[in-house]
Amino acid sequence: VLIDEDISSTLQLALVEKVKSGYLTAQTLVELVASEEIQMKLEAANIRKRSISLRTAQCWLKHFGWRYEHVRKGMYIDGHERDDVVAYRQEFLGRWKEYERRMVTYDSETGEPTFPKGFPITPGTPFRLILITQDECTFYANDQRKLVWNHLSTMPTPLPKGEGQSIMVSDFLTSDWGRLTDGDEDCRVLFRAGANRDGYFKVEDLIAQVDRGIDIFEGRVLGKAQGLWLFDNAPSHQKRAPDARSARRMPIKPCASWTPVKGGPRMRPGAMPNGDVQDFYFPDSHPTMPGWFKGMEQIIRER
Repeated sequence: VLIDEDISSTLQLALVEKVKSGYLTAQTLVELVASEEIQMKLEAANIRKRSISLRTAQCWLKHFGWRYEHVRKGMYIDGHERDDVVAYRQEFLGRWKEYERRMVTYDSETGEPTFPKGFPITPGTPFRLILITQDECTFYANDQRKLVWNHLSTMPTPLPKGEGQSIMVSDFLTSDWGRLTDGDEDCRVLFRAGANRDGYFKVEDLIAQVDRGIDIFEGRVLGKAQGLWLFDNAPSHQKRAPDARSARRMPIKPCASWTPVKGGPRMRPGAMPNGDVQDFYFPDSHPTMPGWFKGMEQIIRER
């Protein structure tokens, strides 16, 4: 059966379709062989034995390139080639090339530096650009070696269960100096994350760390270089300002006390198509709704 190209290819295509809708088992292949389509092909090929056992099905699956193994985690790639994503990447790469012209780069093998060639930039701006990246890691109390040298007479000792308590380390790194430091000063943060410990590392904590890092950076370069701070897309790094414009949870009708964040500041004004400022709240002198939020419907009508 496996030599017959027609039957073999039909079975393999059927297996691919089956796995799309659920788990694949050896019994799946047994049932496929017993299907009317395959039985007709077996009869046409003058094959007498037209059924297989589970053991035979397992052997056939291996022959077809299938393996019974733990589920493997793959990288999320769906959408990487969307037009808008590609356009975003190209725009980012263009900006990065402009930044890189002002950086000292290092050969990945020899470590030899390549210094930028001078060119005109905005007056009053330092030419040298230094890349600063955030490094954020979490370590656990029970992180330890799994392979060690044990003497034959050594008895196994019980090990603690679970990962143990954690500590998060957040710091800034540069390609020029390593850690961002200035003498004895640094901006590294040790954070004991957890509900009953230090809480959770929020954007406010990150902003305070960045402020400290900027002070250290400026104290080290003394105005002779500019820092380019690079962060990943973690949710805590993308928090919007309390008064940021957003249509999420925006009421349709006017509301007396609506703000983007409960108890927070009013939403900042928008811009009309012609560039004029559009306030999203009625003026305090309004006869019936002084200071009320206009509501989505009224905002759209004004535009």
